Amino acid sequence: MPKIESAKIAILATDGYERSELREPLDFLKSKGAKVDVVSLKSGEIKSWDEDNWGDSVTVDKTLDEVSVSDYDALVLPGGQINPDLLRVEEKAVSFVREFAESGKTLAAICHGPWLLVEADVVRGRNVTSYGSIKTDLINAGANWSDQEVVTDEAVITSRNPKDLPAFNAKIVEEIEEGRHERQIAAE
Repeated sequence: MPKIESAKIAILATDGYERSELREPLDFLKSKGAKVDVVSLKSGEIKSWDEDNWGDSVTVDKTLDEVSVSDYDALVLPGGQINPDLLRVEEKAVSFVREFAESGKTLAAICHGPWLLVEADVVRGRNVTSYGSIKTDLINAGANWSDQEVVTDEAVITSRNPKDLPAFNAKIVEEIEEGRHERQIAAE
């Protein structure tokens, strides 16, 4: 069981991420001593979406081509409508999420971030939550959806929106320190 101070965490995002859903976990996890990399499809910077317009940017630490699941103890998927929608059509991103789910390591998705879990086919039979507008997508993918602040099912953490960030962030730390979960992905 890794302590948060020695944990290595990836935040997978691209242009259009919900600012608070990337920044708050990034800052919180770093404040706890974790090494956190922003991972994206391209190097340089990615722009946030903040309420109704483009927000500030964050520097990409590594591209998907430069990382593997074995490099990290946890993966965080911020939401926003644009970010996960762009990522879920990129096979590299979907494969990375699928491999993380299969590894039993902590995998956390908030707001629209669970769209990537749907695309990776890792929600079938799992208890999850999300932003309300993608509830039907998750149910159609076989998930057991509920309207709760944070839902955890064998190290897969999901939350609904930015108001849930304090509980979401705390649960990420708890699950990392709990360690790897043996997990079976439901068969089709």
